[in-house]
Amino acid sequence: MFKFIVKRLVLAVFIVFFGALIVYAIMRCMPTTFVESMARQLSTLPGAKSYDELLEQLNVQYGFNTGIIPGFLKWFGEFIRGNFGYSWKFSQPVITKFNDVVWYSVVINIITFIIQGVVCIPLGILAARKQYSRTDYTITVVALMGISLPTFFLATLLKYVFSIKLGWFDLYGLTGRMHELMTPFQKAMDVGYHMVLPILTLMILSIGGLMRYTRTNMLEVLNADYIRTARAKGLSEKVVINRHAFRNTLIPLVSYMSYIIPNMFGGAMITEILFQIPGIGNTSYQAIIQGDIPFTMFYIVFIEVLTQFSLLLADIMYAVVDPRVRIN
Repeated sequence: MFKFIVKRLVLAVFIVFFGALIVYAIMRCMPTTFVESMARQLSTLPGAKSYDELLEQLNVQYGFNTGIIPGFLKWFGEFIRGNFGYSWKFSQPVITKFNDVVWYSVVINIITFIIQGVVCIPLGILAARKQYSRTDYTITVVALMGISLPTFFLATLLKYVFSIKLGWFDLYGLTGRMHELMTPFQKAMDVGYHMVLPILTLMILSIGGLMRYTRTNMLEVLNADYIRTARAKGLSEKVVINRHAFRNTLIPLVSYMSYIIPNMFGGAMITEILFQIPGIGNTSYQAIIQGDIPFTMFYIVFIEVLTQFSLLLADIMYAVVDPRVRIN
């Protein structure tokens, strides 16, 4: 196991390095860079230098006067020393801005994940136990609807119903107009109130995949020989499902749920943009379209590291839930 973990860590370093290089090259090749936008704005000020002079000056200042590979190696050298840079878009250290916004996304995704697990896994098992029944068909239709609905359509529909027609929630934002005048407890309740629609959107979109995945794997387990043997021994259906079938259903679910950690910190970009939630998804989108290389590179590398860590954790969890993996 130790040798396996070391090999995976070495492979993860190569993946993160070349993944960061690709992202850096794409950011440098964008049609309009942050430097060009800034030079264009500064050139319109009274008494300012010409656009070309400002562009040349800013290229030197922001490191655009070097090639892609030298520029990337310089950035990577600073990154591994813990110098994450200064965000061009938000005019503050990258790590400071990241810490300010990431926890909104983490809280929303943790709540969504808990609700998703509580709802999807029992319903997926129920659908498998009652295959081809009305219950199975109903759960399948709900799951397919969740998978098929586009994020922007579902979010718009929920806002139309619950915000415009019923007036229960605000259309967007994370706080109300009187937020600053509230007590700490009231502020927490106000933020939670404004998170209801974004969480509901993410939950409806995510339950379909996990529900169908649980149903499919439970059906495969229920048709296995050892399940028929357990039933032939006279064990109750509750014992067969909970003690024998469910444990083996968890094995493929470990792989499916290995992306939960990076998703938590990755945020739900479209949902956060539509509801104007100042989470990491919305913030990273603004940084990318503005060509903010320091923030974008830190964000991408952070997600890459989390993804590699979660995949490694999934492999270790495989060994926990399946003894055959430990033997191999």
